[in-house]
Amino acid sequence: MTPRLDAIGMVASDMAASVTFYRRLGFAFPEGAENLPHAEARLPGGLRLLLDTEETVRSFHPEYRPGTGGGAGLALLCDSPAEVDAVYEELVGAGYHGELKPWDAVWGQRYAVVLDPDGNGVDLFAPLPTPADE
Repeated sequence: MTPRLDAIGMVASDMAASVTFYRRLGFAFPEGAENLPHAEARLPGGLRLLLDTEETVRSFHPEYRPGTGGGAGLALLCDSPAEVDAVYEELVGAGYHGELKPWDAVWGQRYAVVLDPDGNGVDLFAPLPTPADE
């Protein structure tokens, strides 16, 4: 299988200002999103726009600083946690910078980040199995 574009992620230095701006452009963020550390708006065709506060990003990537690794990134949905690992290893093996090695994130996904040639983050993720899946 091939990873497919699922979301466009951006880091917001001011969540309320970012949500307000994108709402003005027609993005349907849920009520109260301006007060959350992570917000999502569905885009036509099923894509999502994701906004995370700098603090949220630092919760799993403590070295993150604005201006390092770009302010926007792509989030690619993989078919399985094993595919996250395989795609990460393939890209790192090809010489691309592995920013964050694959790990089981607290929000229920296998997650990894590789930087593109310009330093923009490309997130690789897949849902982790739940007890009902086993």
